[in-house]
Amino acid sequence: MKARFLTLATLCSMLALVTTWSMNRSAKIDANDVAFPPQHSRLVVQTPQGDREYVLHVPTTCNKSTSSPLVIMLHGFGGTSVNALQESQWSSKADKESFIVAYPEATRPNKNRPPNFRKNPQSWNDGSDRFHASTEKIDDVAFIDAMIEQISQIHAIDANRIFITGFSNGASMTFRLGAELSHPIAAIAPISGTCWIEKPKPLHPISICYITAMADSLNPVNGGYPKLAFGGKEQGRPKPPVRAFIDAWVKSLECSAEPLRDDVSNGIHTQVFGASKQNSEIMFITVEDLGHHWPGGVSQLPSLIVGKPSNKLAATDLIWDFFKSHSASKH
Repeated sequence: MKARFLTLATLCSMLALVTTWSMNRSAKIDANDVAFPPQHSRLVVQTPQGDREYVLHVPTTCNKSTSSPLVIMLHGFGGTSVNALQESQWSSKADKESFIVAYPEATRPNKNRPPNFRKNPQSWNDGSDRFHASTEKIDDVAFIDAMIEQISQIHAIDANRIFITGFSNGASMTFRLGAELSHPIAAIAPISGTCWIEKPKPLHPISICYITAMADSLNPVNGGYPKLAFGGKEQGRPKPPVRAFIDAWVKSLECSAEPLRDDVSNGIHTQVFGASKQNSEIMFITVEDLGHHWPGGVSQLPSLIVGKPSNKLAATDLIWDFFKSHSASKH
């Protein structure tokens, strides 16, 4: 017992450092401030469980005369919309490619206090039975559905080009949305997260781009309990092997059992499963020597905690190219 308490004490101490470090990095765009970059605004949408918030970026090139694609970016455990914006750089990509991007906020244990990575962490109810969002039965699926509807009422959104991506706990939530909210979604791109839905059965076909890291101890490719780089492990049930949930989605979307493309270049292994009767495709990518970071993004956590970053792959660029080639035809 003493060893466990020491580990938890070490963990809390390290997370406190992470919180301070992240706050310093986020000083330019405070999550509780209105000082967002140009064309960003914080909006509120009503849900049966109360008001929920999100940050919306509308580039100057997007207007109501032309329908624009919508990309939704879900932050990871303990993060905020601001962290997601900074780490993934989706707003910069949106400015170049002319699409709208939304950064939803997950919920936190004490909604009356600001988010804090250590004391009041935000999390998604991703189906894992972890975190407060699960114990409080937060309906994040309904929230994202309501958010999409609200954005579509305010702006001209192309109903065939609504996409969702996310990192870590946000990636796991992205998988859940793909399984349970497929009607407005054309494609999803979870990054370094787990699919906790054992037998996904989306009502409408979607395509998937999944990227994860071979050196990510928080999302181990072979499954099991996540481990922090400096020791200690996450509580809860073990994660399934990545290959298990990729195979489950391949079966669900009726893609080819064997990859149509299978190649390795510069430590990046890419497999593509396609030829689906539903016109779905799954792209599965692993990156060598990468820790728990958005590939090619602006790291929000130090390597001491989550392993090394890598610029071998620019995930935001690759995902957008994938999204562009996977519009829906179900609307």
